[in-house]
Amino acid sequence: MSETSLPPSPLLSADDVPPVHEVNAAGRSPFLFTCDHYGRLIPKVLGDLGLPAEELTRHIAWDIGIAGVAEQLARALDVHLVAQRYSRLVIDCNRPPDVASSIPRLSEATTIPGNEAISREEAETRRRAIFDPYHRRVSEIIDARQRDGRPTILISLHSFTAIYAGVARPWHIGTLYYRDTTLPALLLKTLRAEGDLVVGDNEPYAVSDVTDYTIPVHGEARGLINTGIEIRQDLIGDGSGQQQWAERLARILGEIETGLQAQRLI
Repeated sequence: MSETSLPPSPLLSADDVPPVHEVNAAGRSPFLFTCDHYGRLIPKVLGDLGLPAEELTRHIAWDIGIAGVAEQLARALDVHLVAQRYSRLVIDCNRPPDVASSIPRLSEATTIPGNEAISREEAETRRRAIFDPYHRRVSEIIDARQRDGRPTILISLHSFTAIYAGVARPWHIGTLYYRDTTLPALLLKTLRAEGDLVVGDNEPYAVSDVTDYTIPVHGEARGLINTGIEIRQDLIGDGSGQQQWAERLARILGEIETGLQAQRLI
């Protein structure tokens, strides 16, 4: 486990933790995991963004359960995991910084008072302190792997709420993609072969250049095999569920890695 340290900024003081969190940085797997919504921290200078404590534990603040799955899965498969510790209510690290949802004024039905009157300068400060270091680190890791001649398969790990805007979602897990379907097709086939899963094909979300950043920029623009994985939050809300899903995905991704090697794709 390692941390990327940065000097204090107007947003992050010496008392705030760095935005970038890494697990198993020496991992030798061809997979590279990212976790854009791993944490729900808020810089001390921003207080609680005007929200009651219970709102800051909901899915609007982070991807519930995915941190535990990501860390256990990274260790099981010897994968380098790069995660981002701050709440997506501060700045969403899976959105282009120039779109409205980058710093949401409204998340689902919840108004975010601390974001309502944010200036352009304040938005840039959040980007420089949190968004830029995280994505710069992802780029550095991919650059280093390419220099070393190491294959890289990018998997962006997320979780989704079981009910959104009053509508129940039936999927247990979904694979997300845009232009590259190499890994998503294999993942869909392998997950459906489990027999007990409802598997989403670009559900509950589909990747696009407007709604996503990590896959389009770090995956597709670099020509990497890639996919997003979304797990329903009620399945990974506790340690037992996180362990079960980490073990299942370790087995499934291990099978897929073997298949990619056999096809000489990695």
